[in-house]
Amino acid sequence: MKVGRYLIVFVLIMSALITFGDRGLVDNYRMKEKMMALKKTNHEMTLESIALKKTITLLRDNLPYIEMVARNELGMVKKGDLVYRKAQ
Repeated sequence: MKVGRYLIVFVLIMSALITFGDRGLVDNYRMKEKMMALKKTNHEMTLESIALKKTITLLRDNLPYIEMVARNELGMVKKGDLVYRKAQ
């Protein structure tokens, strides 16, 4: 009888360690979730990097794009352009 009780207690302790212990089932589940979040972040950063590389290429080589950026973002005008100012 005592051996059976010890065996049951041993099995319960081992199952608790396997489930909740370090590198157990719960920890494994959390790590998988964390890995998926990191993969998603990595993918988003890769897409952003590709977009930035395209912008860099345009700013280096494409004169019409450079002119558009200068006009829209920096407020620059070409010689001969008419500038209308709105009164406040």
